[in-house]
Amino acid sequence: MTTLSERLARALRHAKITKAHLAREVGVSAPSVHNWFSGKAKFLRGANLLAAAKVLGVSESWLATGNGTMLPPGAIADGKPAVEEMGPPPGYVRFNVLEADTGVTYDTPEVMRTIEVAEWEVRRKLGFLPQPGRIQIITGRGPSMRPKLEDGDIVWIDTNFDHFDGDDYYLITLGGETQIKMLQKRGDGLYVVSVNTDFPPYRPEPGNVSILGKALVHAGLRKF
Repeated sequence: MTTLSERLARALRHAKITKAHLAREVGVSAPSVHNWFSGKAKFLRGANLLAAAKVLGVSESWLATGNGTMLPPGAIADGKPAVEEMGPPPGYVRFNVLEADTGVTYDTPEVMRTIEVAEWEVRRKLGFLPQPGRIQIITGRGPSMRPKLEDGDIVWIDTNFDHFDGDDYYLITLGGETQIKMLQKRGDGLYVVSVNTDFPPYRPEPGNVSILGKALVHAGLRKF
């Protein structure tokens, strides 16, 4: 049986829209939608579930439970009866590849495409085979994390970490933008740190940082 995050990812590809667009249409924040795709089902229920299904053009029952067909009866796409998307081939894992805009920080990432990676390569990179929806891939832009992250490098994001888990690299939301930064706990609070020394560390106001996942920069970088 599929998980909610798998169904959401499948529906998003079918609808050909971004997470940011889905958030705007449903009337919720971008971090809230990120939580839905991280497998946190409790954040998608009631009116939000119904609204999301309508925006995505899928069956409410299917989105909520996985039962039945993805598309409502009689649904069509591009003038033809819609064909449900097939899953990845055996032995492969499908990931959403998110693209971050250019600039000093990473703007809210958008789903640009999907890739299928062999399970053996995923195990080699991460050391484990993740549950569907747990790992996202972001293509980074901007100079603030050089030389650790160069323009066009990809970063594996472990969405199981939505809290500070010690000094490390994280995908965070701060000031309306999604960024990859190091978080460091210091004597006077939590600091946001760039690798590039042209961008000095700073301490944001408490509660202004939302952690979306841990950036697994140790897994190695690669341009797809």
